[in-house]
Amino acid sequence: MPHLHRTDNHTGSSGAGTAWYGSTPFGRLRATQTSNSTTTTNHNNNTTTSNMTIYDTIVIGAGMAGLTAARDLSTRGHSVLLLEARDRIGGRTYTTDAFGGQFDLGGGYVHWTQPAVWSELERHGLAHLEPPLESEVYYQLADGKVHTSEIEKTYGLVGKLFEDARKRFPLPWDVTAVDNSDINMETMEERIEAMGLSKHDADLIKGALSGLSHDYKKQGSTQLLFATASNFGSYAAELETAGSWCIPGGMTKLSEAIQSSSKAEVRLNTPVAKIADSGKGVTVTTCAGEAIQSKTVVVAVPLNTMRLLDISPALPEPIQAMFKTGNPVRGSKLWVRVRGHITPFSALAPPGEHPLNSMRVEKRWGDNTIILCMISQSDGIKHDDIPAVQTALRKFVPDLEVIDTAWHDWNADEFSRGGWMMHAPRHFLDGAVEIRKGYGRMSFAGADIAAMGPCTIDGAMSSGAAAARQVEKVLEGKQ
Repeated sequence: MPHLHRTDNHTGSSGAGTAWYGSTPFGRLRATQTSNSTTTTNHNNNTTTSNMTIYDTIVIGAGMAGLTAARDLSTRGHSVLLLEARDRIGGRTYTTDAFGGQFDLGGGYVHWTQPAVWSELERHGLAHLEPPLESEVYYQLADGKVHTSEIEKTYGLVGKLFEDARKRFPLPWDVTAVDNSDINMETMEERIEAMGLSKHDADLIKGALSGLSHDYKKQGSTQLLFATASNFGSYAAELETAGSWCIPGGMTKLSEAIQSSSKAEVRLNTPVAKIADSGKGVTVTTCAGEAIQSKTVVVAVPLNTMRLLDISPALPEPIQAMFKTGNPVRGSKLWVRVRGHITPFSALAPPGEHPLNSMRVEKRWGDNTIILCMISQSDGIKHDDIPAVQTALRKFVPDLEVIDTAWHDWNADEFSRGGWMMHAPRHFLDGAVEIRKGYGRMSFAGADIAAMGPCTIDGAMSSGAAAARQVEKVLEGKQ
């Protein structure tokens, strides 16, 4: 559920739950309520043997990867059952009511340079995006002081940090094109330290990366190198594609559009506990104990929940090692409404040096202003503590007044157990590459393990499409 907090008695309303689902335009799908799960049904070409339905494939997870995989397979004539643990589709993209309007508490940003996303937006008439307000002032916390004239220097330093990005990753669709074993275990902290910078300059870099990176000692360097290389070798371009342009009305517009064109059967409120591949078929067992049969399966859930599934036979060691480490990101996204029309600004602070790390004025909201805050360590500040949030923002804008806040606790959410993906050392080039190959009748998808655009909505969708193609080869006996 979303969290909304303000200084008066208005609590706001949630977009989650059965009301959200009931308003979703699922087109041909017919919703029926079973004991603890919501099921949508349609016409499928599934096989029935001895009163047991055997689907061509079961897709686990109705985030952007799972929705794409289920849509692609079902519209190509395959019988598909899509299982979702939550009471809604969309996964870690989540649009809900806040401040009297629609806000994305998860996900939110897309770009025309992202092929999977953009083709889908054009297909559904959604290719009209909104940018944030252009900042007029740039604040940066470095060496304990706030600076307002360091932004050009900062991106010069970041350019040096990633100057080898395109040599390391010349092909944005193939992370293995060049041997990068020498940096496979490198952390972001080690890469920054190798530059031999003063604390002031190191803080400038760490603040600039804080919107995507969080704990530099736990995060590997390879994923951000790859992301920079994939955006023409420019970290500034990476930032624009990853967090600037949003869909009017929120990400729910896109997830609903994909689902409306799908022929998959959907069951909400149906978490999965176990997946067993016998070599001849797959049995998916829900947490309620129901065993469902299929010829193949696509597992499209976040890494921190994927690693808790009982999967047999056991997956190879690089994947097991990635599962053991998981996604180290414990960050969060916080929307803040402040009183009046304040000067549009951006502010950056190194993780561990300030409770809010990447902030910017996003939009005007009536007579007030909306600020987006990215937080590196969620437990560093109580998101509903209005005085604490106000104090943190006043480090940069002294007279600012916070009215209310909105957020979703993705770390406590049992079906995400963390934020967006930033791989620990080794796993971006090992476990993530290995799991994309698929094993037996099991395929895997999601933004966390995507080949292109990892950690993005585009990556999730392209990963889901790739998994669907992989499944078809298995069904055709070609893999």
